Amino acid sequence: MSKQGTESVEQLRRKQEKTRKNKIPEIEWLFGYGETKPKKKDAFLQKLLRRDWLKLFYSTLIYLLQASPTWILPLITSDVIDVITYRPEGYITRLIIDAVILFVLVAQNVPTTMWRSSIVNKWIRSTTANIKSGVMRKLQRLSITYHKEIEEGRIQSKFLRDIENVEGYYRYFLSGFVPALVGAVVSVVIALVKSPIVTLFFAVVIPLKLLLMRIFRNRIRKDTKDYRQENEQLSSKLTTSLQMLTLTKAHGLIPTEEMEVNRRISSVTEAGLKLDKTHAKFGAASWVVSQLLSAACLFFCVALALNDIITGGEVVLFQSMFSSISSSVQSIIGSYPQLTTGKEAVHSLSEIVCAEDLEHDDGKMPVPRIEGEITFEKVSYHYPNEEKEVVKDFDLHVQKGERIAVVGSSGSGKSTVMNLLIGLLSPTSGRILVDGVPLADMPMQKYRRFISVVPQNSILFSGSIRENITYGLPRYSEKALQRAVEDADITEFLPSLPRGLDSQVGEHGDKLSGGQKQRISIARALIRNPRILIMDEATSALDNVAEYHVQKAIDRLVKERTTFIVAHRLSTIRNADRIVVMEEGAMVEVGTYDELMALNGKFAELERLSRIREAEVQENVG
Repeated sequence: MSKQGTESVEQLRRKQEKTRKNKIPEIEWLFGYGETKPKKKDAFLQKLLRRDWLKLFYSTLIYLLQASPTWILPLITSDVIDVITYRPEGYITRLIIDAVILFVLVAQNVPTTMWRSSIVNKWIRSTTANIKSGVMRKLQRLSITYHKEIEEGRIQSKFLRDIENVEGYYRYFLSGFVPALVGAVVSVVIALVKSPIVTLFFAVVIPLKLLLMRIFRNRIRKDTKDYRQENEQLSSKLTTSLQMLTLTKAHGLIPTEEMEVNRRISSVTEAGLKLDKTHAKFGAASWVVSQLLSAACLFFCVALALNDIITGGEVVLFQSMFSSISSSVQSIIGSYPQLTTGKEAVHSLSEIVCAEDLEHDDGKMPVPRIEGEITFEKVSYHYPNEEKEVVKDFDLHVQKGERIAVVGSSGSGKSTVMNLLIGLLSPTSGRILVDGVPLADMPMQKYRRFISVVPQNSILFSGSIRENITYGLPRYSEKALQRAVEDADITEFLPSLPRGLDSQVGEHGDKLSGGQKQRISIARALIRNPRILIMDEATSALDNVAEYHVQKAIDRLVKERTTFIVAHRLSTIRNADRIVVMEEGAMVEVGTYDELMALNGKFAELERLSRIREAEVQENVG
């Protein structure tokens, strides 16, 4: 077999293994992930009910007892009317029995309602919690490429709004649709026992109401989908606006931004009004048809009574049964807009749950410890659905503890190489070895415990400095924390904070300067004692004073660790053991600082440009 053929088979095996390892069985089964046959529209509900059929059966039995007064009251009313009309022997006793039965059935409604409510609510809440957990786990397993291609606001809308709509979908089905269906069936059975002729009338006229659902179905579905998509776009726009608020203010673009947000809000409003109008038309038409059919039933029963086919009491009974059936059918028809919203939410969530762009995490090799020897063997990478390679035949062997700087112009592939090393991306050809073991054979989560990344833009969350440094650590010693704080040079600014390490950093660390935030990121890396350290332009956005303190922290951080430094300011990498120069995804030069300067090639050109930029910045500041 050719090398190309071998790689294709290997890539297929990895894809299949990756899919299997990243599956979240319950949640993906519910949304139809991996099914070879097309999904039915109601497959989500069918699967839930098939899984929980015992709970459905149990809660339905309780509902029959809970709602029994609804069906028994018309029977008792009919019997009372006939008793007082004809006064048969022992009619007083019959009236007392009717009264006792009615009292007992009405009284039991309170405990049975609470009983069924407890069962159904616990059932629904548990299912919703599982869906939330499953969607979140799937988001964690999807590749970095997927997250780059989908807007953050859309994900937030799907997670918050659509899961809420799915919960409403399931709740409405169990608390509205199922009781209505049971009520209709019980009423039909009672009518059938009492009079097949009247039941036949019911069977003829009731389906007329179902025509309404067919008439409005496509319109409701389309308007619901349009409204959901407009909400997603608004959510995405709001997220972007908040992220760019400082820039918007600085450039005097607040009116422009407000106009764009208001345009999105207007689109959501228009879509909502259109949906409301469709619902209103549907509801009005349903009510009119229901009243006309109820009147038809009344006069039909009166005609039967005049011909002595049924009694006067049975006229009341059948009118009540018709109203009950009609009300149940009306509830079923009226639930269609809510069920359509729920189905659309299921479809929206399935875009996440059924996504197959999963992160590689299929390794079986145990990872007891990483020493830090790294080998890139002819590594290439291109993004899905694109042919251009952003990394081409990258070949490099790095010794344990070596300090490697990676430089190049924007778009040269530096960050992609780092993402490949972290395992956020998988090579499309070639392989990466860590301590002689293929990275593809290692479980990513265990491997990454030996890696720390210090990004260009410090990622802090709203909380204390302590919480940000120890993020993700279930256990840590105060001694290790203090050492990380000292080595990261946080002690330089800590006395100026009101509560020391317990001071709040604000949203995204907005209460701190850039240099302070970066040193917290370095402390976060230090306390983990990584064997492989990746620094992605960690000082490029800092002023000279902040860079001085951060550079001091970096010098402590890189000791005895294999370090990769993606550099923007080339003057900061003089102490690197080797410098890798990249251009258009390829490694064009490699050597020490002095060797590359003597070579007078691409690196020397980048160095001269870097010095010119730094000089211009200092001149402008001066």
